[in-house]
Amino acid sequence: MSRAFSDITFTEHVKAAQSLYGSRQANQGFEQADDPRSELTVREMEFIGARDSFYQATVGDNGWPYVQHRGGPPGFIRVLDTRTIGFADFRGNVQYISVGNLMGDERISLFLMDYANRRRLKIWGRARIVHEADDPALLSRLEVASYRARVERGILIRVEAWDWNCPQHITPRFTETEIEQRMEALRAENAGLKARLAELQGN
Repeated sequence: MSRAFSDITFTEHVKAAQSLYGSRQANQGFEQADDPRSELTVREMEFIGARDSFYQATVGDNGWPYVQHRGGPPGFIRVLDTRTIGFADFRGNVQYISVGNLMGDERISLFLMDYANRRRLKIWGRARIVHEADDPALLSRLEVASYRARVERGILIRVEAWDWNCPQHITPRFTETEIEQRMEALRAENAGLKARLAELQGN
């Protein structure tokens, strides 16, 4: 058995590159693994459910790849089951490059980042575009009621493979919420130290 992602990505040219740069033997382990990693575990589902953005790659009719950022409130990416994720596609610059690409080629790849903790998850899948007229119940599961943005469609992704990347070269970055959480802990610690100092000075 092999890892599902290596079945997808380790083409003959990739294997040739691995041989050229001396990593072919090390990468063969992915082709002899016990777990194919084609179904999401609790770890991946929790990670996905906490994200507020991701990057997605699609391919156009002319073979050119296109990478786009997708964002929303934390949890806007829904995990529907161990092989299915989806999200409400909010109105953007109305160029519809990603959507158009998916109409011609259902294959999609996602990069989900956690900069603060230097983690990233890669997902390969097959996407289906869902309009409200076709499946209103499904679209309602993908909507985020508290987020004021126009939902134009839903994107449902059948997960084919996933893989975690190493933390190398991920520069830590923090959201306002993450910074505020850290500042709150520092404020509490500072208040405690001031109270202790005042107590000692009183004695």
